[in-house]
Amino acid sequence: MRFSPKHVGLAAMVLSAVSFGTSGAFIKPLLEAGWSPAAAVTVRALIGGVVLLPFVLVALRGRWPALWRARWRVLGMGLVAVAFTQFAYFAAIARIPVSTALLIEYLAPLLLVLWAWATTRRMPRPTVLLGSALAVAGLVLVIGPGALQAVDPLGLALAFAAAIGCAVYFVVAARPADGLPPVALAGSGLLLGGLALAAVGLTGVLPFETVGRSVPMLGGTAPWWIPLGVVAVAGTAVAYATGIAGSARLGSRLASFLGLLEVVFASIFAWLVLGESLTLPQLFGGALILVGIASIPAEQPAEPVVAVEPREPAIR
Repeated sequence: MRFSPKHVGLAAMVLSAVSFGTSGAFIKPLLEAGWSPAAAVTVRALIGGVVLLPFVLVALRGRWPALWRARWRVLGMGLVAVAFTQFAYFAAIARIPVSTALLIEYLAPLLLVLWAWATTRRMPRPTVLLGSALAVAGLVLVIGPGALQAVDPLGLALAFAAAIGCAVYFVVAARPADGLPPVALAGSGLLLGGLALAAVGLTGVLPFETVGRSVPMLGGTAPWWIPLGVVAVAGTAVAYATGIAGSARLGSRLASFLGLLEVVFASIFAWLVLGESLTLPQLFGGALILVGIASIPAEQPAEPVVAVEPREPAIR
């Protein structure tokens, strides 16, 4: 049985959402133990990049020029999608509730719809508008209506900046590969983003603190490196690699809406790992997100640009 690129892309995006969804439940014990958010996300990105590095080297064997041709995509992924987005998000949650920051950041799919509307001057299909409305309504229910309460203008602006960075992630991930494998874009972007975040941490703009003691988890305690390892491998390396692969097959719009499943899976992992209860409105919100995603048609993938090597003239 052969699977179409769309089916492969859907499977990759769901796996990415599941993987990203592990982040909150496994990062939270570290934060409660004294880790600063900036330190946690920096170490997470660097370890994730190191985990992918062997796969990057194998994928690029004999194809190193592809990395140079995709240098702007790599810079966009590392500096904007990873470093800028994470920096803006964690700066936002220092001023406004986490639920509010999440709600604003995950408006990224709506931003992509509005951007396409503004640049093409064509109103989106009714199914896209309906799917957007249902998905955003479901997002509010999953995160909680209380997320709408926030008063700090700078915090709101930072959260909106994170939403823009999140939208850039899906756009960069969906661009024509031009010979660069998804795992290479993910690994190089994570390493670059992690180094950029580390540089920001050294400036002291954000607190950079780590704690080397056991943390509470699953009703007991565990060494600090276990939840960090889960987040670095599953919530970062696997999540970014599969997310980029899925976006390349589905287009940025549908991929961004599928990314909303991260919020649903994050709630499930919080229930399983942290014992946080799932409410009926959250379950209903998850169903609305699924219905909204089902209403969004996939975009036609852009044709890849293939570099043609100059040919030597024939010797007669």
